[in-house]
Amino acid sequence: MTAPRRVPFFNYPYLYESDAEGLVATLTDVMTRGAYIMQKDLEEFESDLAEFLEVKHAFGVADGTNAITLSLVAAGVAPGDEVLMPSHTFVATAGAAHMAGAQPVLVDCGRDHLIDITAADELVSERTRAIMPVHVNGRTCDMEAVRAFAERHGLIIVEDAAQALGSTFDGRGAGTFGSAGTFSFYPAKVLGCFGDGGGIVTNDDSVAEQLYELRDHGRGRDGEIKRWGFNSRLDNMQAAVLSHKLKSFPQDIRRRREIAALYRDLLGDLDQVQLPPAPDADPRHFDVYQNYELEADERDALRVHLSQRGVGTLIQWNGEPLHRIKALGLGPAPAYTEAMFDRCLMLPCNTSLTDEDVTYVAAAVRSFYAERD
Repeated sequence: MTAPRRVPFFNYPYLYESDAEGLVATLTDVMTRGAYIMQKDLEEFESDLAEFLEVKHAFGVADGTNAITLSLVAAGVAPGDEVLMPSHTFVATAGAAHMAGAQPVLVDCGRDHLIDITAADELVSERTRAIMPVHVNGRTCDMEAVRAFAERHGLIIVEDAAQALGSTFDGRGAGTFGSAGTFSFYPAKVLGCFGDGGGIVTNDDSVAEQLYELRDHGRGRDGEIKRWGFNSRLDNMQAAVLSHKLKSFPQDIRRRREIAALYRDLLGDLDQVQLPPAPDADPRHFDVYQNYELEADERDALRVHLSQRGVGTLIQWNGEPLHRIKALGLGPAPAYTEAMFDRCLMLPCNTSLTDEDVTYVAAAVRSFYAERD
């Protein structure tokens, strides 16, 4: 009997193997200079990131969670404030608000798995200070609607774009619409380093000055301590890797979009699954497909079927959106998000995949439903 093809959900060794020579040269350069913290490599990456996103300021920080916390504080969120955010997000989104002294307030998501801004009006209170759209799966939220909502209620916008670097809405990049936008460079992200790493971008000079101080113990540009701060600096080796990888980032995005288009071609006629929007579905959106998250009938059985055929899958957040994490007490359950988490499943979608891998995964999905007809 022929062993099934193996298609892991994510191939971590590929991150190094696909560009070993370039990565070794990059890291060797940093180490031979003894340049590890707050050196030119970080400055160059920040400049590269700002140029890529066409923003005034960019900061490398320790990780995506720190990026959110620092951005909320710098934007003016204070203890006792409330921050609106979708339940369909990683615990770090709510945790960062909590660490800034604020209370997370959960909003439902829509069929695109992004924040449903129409569900947010009834959640606004006198304490509501900010809204945090989360650009899940590499798709930018409808930021026209989010900005109109924020303006109507006098709210700050801080974007969690951890999964969405390179995606756009109306030609404008995720993370560039609000007071600040935050990114994660965790290895499996669309742009990933080899450990934890995060970034913040802003066009607000005042927010930028606060971020400069907050990420380095409250130290100002003159080296003097100006305030209480954090130790949240992206180290030079990770910054150098990110600058190196940013050079080929457009090709990586193109490949993810090719994979998403192929999944759409191979699975788009199945009534039992609801696929994410296709790359050409909406001219206002340019998606980078950090994840390929669908909804599926008999999700749990499908997942077993795929595993038996060597296909790795994942249910985001270990199957626990924020409202289901009992220890946090963030209920009640938003209706669509609650139902969606009994159906959602992520198929492999990363640059290590070949067309043959994608075709194999799609065939395995189709065989599951064919057996039930």
